[in-house]
Order: sequence, then structure tokens, then C-alpha cells
Amino acid sequence: MNKKALSLIFTALFFTGLVSCGGKTVSRVGTDTVTDLSGRWNDTDSRLVAEEMVKDSLNRPWVDNFMKKSGKEPTVIVGTVVNRSHEHINVQTFVNDLQRELTNSGRISFVAGKDEREEIRTERLDQARNSSEDTAKGPGKEAGADYMMIGTINTILDEAEGTKAVFYQVDLEMVDMANNKKVWFGQKKIKKIIEKSRIKF
Repeated sequence: MNKKALSLIFTALFFTGLVSCGGKTVSRVGTDTVTDLSGRWNDTDSRLVAEEMVKDSLNRPWVDNFMKKSGKEPTVIVGTVVNRSHEHINVQTFVNDLQRELTNSGRISFVAGKDEREEIRTERLDQARNSSEDTAKGPGKEAGADYMMIGTINTILDEAEGTKAVFYQVDLEMVDMANNKKVWFGQKKIKKIIEKSRIKF
């Protein structure tokens, strides 16, 4: 093999290496970093809406009214948050954000959701069969919720000539479990303008 052929082979390998190394770049960033890549609902929206709406809810009179009447903090459960928007939104992450904010507030007690309760009850049955009598947790001692938080996520989409305006509206309600009275109604609105780049490569 002559020098010219060897040179061509090394040149081809060099450029192949460049192509294979230039496909993707991954950077680790803080979980509180705002990353609006597509303009759709994202983790930042979920976190900020949950923080703001829970803060608003817990600063309303229903909490103090309940404590004056019962002498204890209210027990809350998060029910269903329905996604009625045009986007696929992972509602469970938003519900988890709500649960975290409610639990960490220290102003209320928070009980496990329906699916979690089923798992705990299964464990309790297993304890009854297999754990020692002095450590097994028996049935009938669960704390019932005083209030349930429910809600919806809606969107309005407007689009023309490569520019989109997306309007999100999150409505949450706190409902008294004893009589179905709504003791708090919260609403958070977000409007995003998404402009498509006209530069093409």
C-alpha cells in the first residue's frame, strides 16, 4: 500500500470520528433551571404552579376556620386533576408537586392517596400474618381526610404564520369531605408565545 492510499484511509477515519463524536451533547443542570425547549407545559410550570397555588390555598380562611372549630389542623388528600388541555401532560408529576408543597407546609396533615393506601393495606395484612404481635400494625386506625383537593388543566391555542400563543389555565378546588362544600377555589394562568425560527440549515 503506497503513501497516498494510507493518507486517504487516515483522512477517512479522521472525518468518520468527527461525525460519530458530533451527534449529541448532554449537560447536567440544576432541577430548578428553567428549560423551555418546546414551549409546552414542563417541569418548571408544574413546580411553580403547585408552589403558588398551595401557598394561596393555605393562606385562605378555611384553614384557620377549621382549626378553631376542631382544635387540630385539617387533613387533606389530593384527588383527581383532569388534563383537558390539547397537550399530553403528565398530571401525576403535578399532583406529586402539590402533595409535596402541602405536606411540607406544616399547616395541614396529609394522607396517602388511593393507590398508596391499597399498597399499605396489603402490607398491613402481611404484617398481621408474619410480624410479631407487638410490632404489627392493625386495621381501623387510618386517618380520614377532612378535605380533598381536585382540579383541571385547560388550554386555549391560537396559531398563525409560525407563531403560537398557548394559554394555560389551572383550576384547583378544596372540597369539604363531610358536606361537599367548596371552601377554596384557586386559579393560575400562564400565557406562552412560541415563535418558530425562520432560519433553516
